[in-house]
Amino acid sequence: MPTSLVTGGAGFLGSHLCEALLSKGHRVVCLDNLETGSLANIEHLRDDGFVFVNHDVIDPIRIDEPLDFVFHFAALASPIDYLRLPLHSLKTGSYGTHHALGLTKWKRARFLLASTSEVYGDPEVHPQPETYWGNVNPIGPRGVYDEAKRYAEALTMAYHRQQGVDTAIVRIFNTYGPRMAENDGRAVPNFISQALAGKPLTVYGDGSQTRSFCYVDDLIRGLVLLVESDEHMPVNIGNPGEFTILELAEAVIAATGSSSPIVFEALPIDDPQVRQPDITRARQLLGWEPEVGLEEGLRRTLASLEGDPARA
Repeated sequence: MPTSLVTGGAGFLGSHLCEALLSKGHRVVCLDNLETGSLANIEHLRDDGFVFVNHDVIDPIRIDEPLDFVFHFAALASPIDYLRLPLHSLKTGSYGTHHALGLTKWKRARFLLASTSEVYGDPEVHPQPETYWGNVNPIGPRGVYDEAKRYAEALTMAYHRQQGVDTAIVRIFNTYGPRMAENDGRAVPNFISQALAGKPLTVYGDGSQTRSFCYVDDLIRGLVLLVESDEHMPVNIGNPGEFTILELAEAVIAATGSSSPIVFEALPIDDPQVRQPDITRARQLLGWEPEVGLEEGLRRTLASLEGDPARA
């Protein structure tokens, strides 16, 4: 039975990853400080093959048992959270990644860094291939997340090249699905929450900026394929279907049957105008591509909310 450590395992993506690894027969150690994660995300996973450890990755990580895989997903990924805790965001990307990589070296495990499409910033190349170096403002408000992830990538490659650690890097594009926090601050949960409450859907700018939305099950399948490969260089995982934010708002209104109007507010600083993954490498190296379209993904996400006692 392989053993996997998932930092940030009680978060949105981390909890889905823990679930997938357990289904593949892994023993899973879920490590989370619960700053943005939630025990509610993992309460259904508590069995003999699952262990929860309450710990902040900015402090050294000690795991007494052997590990085969380390998935480093601890991060303040929501704009609301990294703007609220900017120093903690930077420390998680720096100290946290250093500690996770040091543990991986000690255990002789394979390491997967959850990086992000935010390393491309407000891109001047579209769609974005892994060879693009990005257009990031290091001193802007988003820099505390974007630069934390860029540094984490540099640190990961340094551990691989100098220390011989078996590493992989996934650049995750916008992902949505069940267990995404209602107050996450990103477009899909914002729009769903507003539509279900009958409130106006808030679109920033004129809504012409684009994003690509990947359903969480597709993403997790790609992560597992990547960690099971022998690839070391970054790989984009995301859905190349590109939608304007206004189109997303209209899709959510249609999916929920809401009569909510759409209102417009000022665009945040450094908000990317376009975002779309080039997934050529994922297709070639992993045989991966997304299977769930936006309409079906929204339907599944909404279905998961029907049995949520927090919404009763």
